[in-house]
Amino acid sequence: MQEMTLALKRYAQFDGRANRREYWMFQLFLFLVSLVLLIPVVVAAVTQTDWLMVASFVLFGLFWLSTFLPVLAVTVRRLHDCNQSGWMYLLAFVPLGGLVILVFSLLPGTPEDNQYGPVPTGP
Repeated sequence: MQEMTLALKRYAQFDGRANRREYWMFQLFLFLVSLVLLIPVVVAAVTQTDWLMVASFVLFGLFWLSTFLPVLAVTVRRLHDCNQSGWMYLLAFVPLGGLVILVFSLLPGTPEDNQYGPVPTGP
């Protein structure tokens, strides 16, 4: 659990590097929390309860708003680990540019120190 929330502890830290494990464990954490938050949406859809549907979407939206900055920060640190500028994240806003970010998130980081910092260690 500690590895899943490490990016939240480094909430807006854009300097340094993040290894693959830190990045993907945080993505897993976001996925699991999203699944839990969407359970009331399914219940509301089945029972046709409008207030529960609205409340669930508001809660889900608040969760994603609160995790936007950590997602951005851990992605920039992951790009730094691959010896790429964090500005490459802007490719995510170009059609098919997200694939470039995905490839860099899957690649191993540089095994030696680079301009963005030392090799990241485990949590």
